[in-house]
Amino acid sequence: MKKLLFQLDTDPLPNTFDTVVAYDAGADHVTGLGGVTPTNVARLVEGAMFARAPAHKKYTALFVTGSNLAAGTAVLEVIRQQFFGKFRVSVMLDSNGANTTAAAAISTLAQGRDLRGKRAVILAATGPVGQRLAAMLALEGADVLITSRELARAQAVSHALNSAFGIALHAGEARDPARVDAALANAHIVVSVGAAGVTLLSASQWQAHPTLELVLDANASPPAGIEGVAMTDKATLKHGKLCFGALGFGGLKLALQRQCIALLFESNDRLLDAIEILAIAKPLAARRETP
Repeated sequence: MKKLLFQLDTDPLPNTFDTVVAYDAGADHVTGLGGVTPTNVARLVEGAMFARAPAHKKYTALFVTGSNLAAGTAVLEVIRQQFFGKFRVSVMLDSNGANTTAAAAISTLAQGRDLRGKRAVILAATGPVGQRLAAMLALEGADVLITSRELARAQAVSHALNSAFGIALHAGEARDPARVDAALANAHIVVSVGAAGVTLLSASQWQAHPTLELVLDANASPPAGIEGVAMTDKATLKHGKLCFGALGFGGLKLALQRQCIALLFESNDRLLDAIEILAIAKPLAARRETP
């Protein structure tokens, strides 16, 4: 029985990155469909869950992708509403790679370390990856401040995430270096997830910081989001802090995405979103670090 994966992308054209990873994960055939919305997805779900007998439904799966996390979340909710009894197939949400990127980053930070009670600051946190990072850090027990150049934006996102995940994020403004410094007061962890080409934290702001322990820059293209952190850094000790660059956890992100997609074909009732993907990432990170 062929393993069929339907890539339901909320953008007009499906992301080829996700298609490649899906094949590498073991899918026999990937059907990429663009322009998927909550309005048109129900018919696609019906075809996927009714076409095969119960014993064979696990060989059909859905993969929600696209650049807009809110759009993907809305599509996922409609998909869930279509399922009933044994009439369902496994589904994964990874819009903008937010779930797998965030889970890989958090699992890397937490490897051999306890994040509970740590004060974490996420710079430019209102994008898809930043939102998932914030939620996952809070679920790990950290005290998380999310920042944006506009305080109202950070407040709106923190309120939405608090409601969705039952957490207690705080919101802050990081419009200029002075406000960034204020946000970093007493912080143990700083993460930058801003747009490519923008340096959000200068070397002088973190290198002499008295309480920072972990510094992670998710930017995969120069210039660095955090000045002085290299893309290849992986628990690299610099100025008394452990530093992580995008490539330092990028291998784990790819391995995690592949493993999640492979798991979709083990049963017909998996639903992989932020919490489930983080749970998969932790042991995977531990295995990759074991000599």
